[in-house]
Amino acid sequence: MQKITLITLLLLTSLGWSQDNQYATSQGSVSFFSYTPVENIKASNDLVYSLLDLDKNQIAVRMLMRAFTFEKALMQQHFNESYIESDIFPKATFAGVLENFDAAAAQQTCLISGTFSLHGENQQIQFKSTVNKQGNSYVFSGDFQLQVADYNIKIPVLLRPNIAKTVSVTFNFEFLPYEAE
Repeated sequence: MQKITLITLLLLTSLGWSQDNQYATSQGSVSFFSYTPVENIKASNDLVYSLLDLDKNQIAVRMLMRAFTFEKALMQQHFNESYIESDIFPKATFAGVLENFDAAAAQQTCLISGTFSLHGENQQIQFKSTVNKQGNSYVFSGDFQLQVADYNIKIPVLLRPNIAKTVSVTFNFEFLPYEAE
């Protein structure tokens, strides 16, 4: 638990955020799916850290790549060693801004724009998120597409026909008020 608190504090400090009107989660969920003619590839990560600043309408996400779990151990090994190179690029991050967001609305769809960093590459992305306010929490969910080529992920020539060029990413975050310990 101390690691989670330390990571959260480091993220808050590095982004210049105060604790007022801040929300956080350490159990956000991100999954991805890739259709291939040989075998579909899917994985999920339920240990994703995220911070939400309602004063500035900003969001930050950090996930460890080794925390993605696959149905088959060999897929997970190839993902970490050959494609994502988790020893060299251990995490992916997103820092963005919520557009047309109303913190008082019970349910809404907002546009999120920002920089997604994966495998040493930074790309500007934009996607929609459904937001549900439930008591003192906010639940953000949605999906978007990523192009594998945008992140300099090397796929061997023989395997290229079997690996999708686009990956579908799905996310779900339940943000609770941030309280410093």
